[in-house]
Amino acid sequence: MKPMARLGVGIGWRPEIADAVERLERLDWVEVVAENVCPGHLPASLVRLRERGVRVVPHGVSLGLGGADRPDPQKLAALGERAVALEAPLVTEHIAFVRTSSPALEAGHLLPVPRTRDALDVLCENVRIAQDALPVPLALENIAALVSWPGEELTEARFLTELVERTGVRLLIDVANLHTNRVNRGEDPVAVLEAIPLEALAYVHVAGGVERDGVWHDTHAHPVPPVVLDVLAALRERVDPPGVLLERDDDFPAEAELADELARIRSVVTGRGAGPATTEGAGGDPAPPGGPRPDGQGPGLDAARTRLGLGQAALLSALVAGTPVPEGFDRQRIRVQSRALAAKRASVVAKVAPELPEILGGPDAYRAAFLGYARRRPMTSGYRRDALDFAEHLLIQDLPADPGARRRLTAWWQDRAGVRPPGRIVRWARALAGRAA
Repeated sequence: MKPMARLGVGIGWRPEIADAVERLERLDWVEVVAENVCPGHLPASLVRLRERGVRVVPHGVSLGLGGADRPDPQKLAALGERAVALEAPLVTEHIAFVRTSSPALEAGHLLPVPRTRDALDVLCENVRIAQDALPVPLALENIAALVSWPGEELTEARFLTELVERTGVRLLIDVANLHTNRVNRGEDPVAVLEAIPLEALAYVHVAGGVERDGVWHDTHAHPVPPVVLDVLAALRERVDPPGVLLERDDDFPAEAELADELARIRSVVTGRGAGPATTEGAGGDPAPPGGPRPDGQGPGLDAARTRLGLGQAALLSALVAGTPVPEGFDRQRIRVQSRALAAKRASVVAKVAPELPEILGGPDAYRAAFLGYARRRPMTSGYRRDALDFAEHLLIQDLPADPGARRRLTAWWQDRAGVRPPGRIVRWARALAGRAA
């Protein structure tokens, strides 16, 4: 496998900290959420960074390559367009599933795939499809997880190793996610690092989180804790990473704090004594793909997709639609994950539709109303559609109670939906249908 291009030390670019990012000293590169930029209208801050020679890498969050379905050609094309527009050396995504097609449900979050042969076969074929469609190399990130699948057949390290051997894909190792899985699933980060092919490493993510009631939440809204830097140091002892990046997605600190976090990360990365990865049996070019036919149409792979799809649909339905928890899952963890998904959904909808909390009487009133809605209405499309559906849900019930707020919500909904709001007969019929369901 050819050595990865050097990236250096960077930070996740977000609009909220764009000015601060531009002022950071010794900034080598940035990563941007691919779905948040438009190729034809790049933010001025990103343009200025590129003109300074700062590399920009698009990081996708919506492909769902670990899902049972084949990758969406339009999503792949969109990711490729962003790579070209940003002149990126590579693109990255996640080893996760984010939706199901039957029933049509969206998680709004990265969910773990089962470490089974079926899931690995499907993932490998989806990765090959993506690699063929993308104009630059692809790297995949290990994710943080609250829950474990029952009946898993492979360790995390074996799963990642076979993925690399069968597809030649690069790895984006998130050391914060390794720590998260240590707390939540009892997995030793050092054991994972010792067993995966680190010569496939594209770069590294570092982020903060918080522990509550024995569960680690990978928030990206807290400072990077020493335990995560310890995992980074353990990786650095085994390989000189081509790039390391600080992620921060919320509750952004002062500019000086960001700079301090980057300095601490850089001090770990530039530590002495690290050499190249020496994992036995992981060197050389990846093995030729095995298993299903390369075109992904073999009956064995189709059956694997079906089995994987049924399992993922059962789990996602339990998480977002209130159906029974599938056999073998930790019910308490499923409840924790379900609440976390609903809370994240409420927060993101408030960001994409900031008028809603104001119309509904403030953040607390909005959140209570949205969580009540989310318990019965799983997300079936994106967050903008979810905001419209939430507003319509309230209007059907003649809410909010204040007539003035209801008129404002009606106008907001009508302006964005492009149609007249539902009349009283329609609202009555939908309410009856909801009660019958």
